[in-house]
Amino acid sequence: MHRRTLLIVGALAAVGLCSCGKKPTGADKPVIAVIPKGTTHIFWKSIHAGAVKAATELDVEIIWKGPLKEDDRESQITVVENLIARGVDGIVLAPLDDVALRAPTSAAMRAGIPVVIIDSALQGQDYVSFVATDNYVGGQKGARHLAQVLGGKGRVVMLRYQEGSASTANREKGFLDAIKEFPDIEVVSANQYGGATTESAMIAAENLLAPLKKADGTLQIDGIFCPNESTAFAMLRVLQDQNLAGKVTYVGFDSSPMLVKAMREGQIHGLVLQDPINMGYLGVKTLVRHLNGETVDRRIDTGSTVATPENMDNPEIERLLNPDYKTYLGEG
Repeated sequence: MHRRTLLIVGALAAVGLCSCGKKPTGADKPVIAVIPKGTTHIFWKSIHAGAVKAATELDVEIIWKGPLKEDDRESQITVVENLIARGVDGIVLAPLDDVALRAPTSAAMRAGIPVVIIDSALQGQDYVSFVATDNYVGGQKGARHLAQVLGGKGRVVMLRYQEGSASTANREKGFLDAIKEFPDIEVVSANQYGGATTESAMIAAENLLAPLKKADGTLQIDGIFCPNESTAFAMLRVLQDQNLAGKVTYVGFDSSPMLVKAMREGQIHGLVLQDPINMGYLGVKTLVRHLNGETVDRRIDTGSTVATPENMDNPEIERLLNPDYKTYLGEG
């Protein structure tokens, strides 16, 4: 039987996750499981921080458990199934796959365990609420900012994330639809996927750029868009390794210290930002409101904005570029 460490907010007690059909010992408070797509990226740590913030304010306990790799669908399905058997009061889920997670989500709902979906859409309607960025609009914002920096003309590429991820698929569609507003911009490539890891995304980025180089090693493109943190960082690394960073207009999605540093140094020209702390917070808060018998909105948009080298020191933008997750997770 697998053992999992459970962060119990307030009590800070560790218990084992097992399929024993009972709630954690001493669970007088509602017990809510928060299941991310992964646990390593700052985005997911920020989601975790928001969940902890909500749990503290609302006097509930949370279980935080997700797969290590963001392409491990089977692992995430197993986590959901184990938590159903555990008998938690509710689940906040960021589904790795918009189809594969439908069945376990429906199983939870049938078992009387309400599910709030966050970050990435799930096909069907068998859940309580969907709390996330409007990712299509986020992709549009990325396209329009890239076009603005390019002066409305040029050749651009997009490195996709991975198949089955509804959030990034919507960003990619939003980007491609909005870039059509600029007839003098040509999309040279938009069909390559980076995959779930930085390593796979770096290989994909290298393969994407290789045929687009001139004899002197410079690029035959003017702009690049990447739809999430891992692809954005991987592309940045490849551009830096090939001495091309800052020599092509580059817009990414999400934030990390390396991406922020690169933008300050002129290697990135914009980052479309979400508010992951607020997303985690509202995911838990929405579920608690539902458990309390309150009516909740079916769709809650947590918003997005574009950070640029010019506005990155504005307090509200700086808050999104550098989310204060460490305070809530006791890491700083």
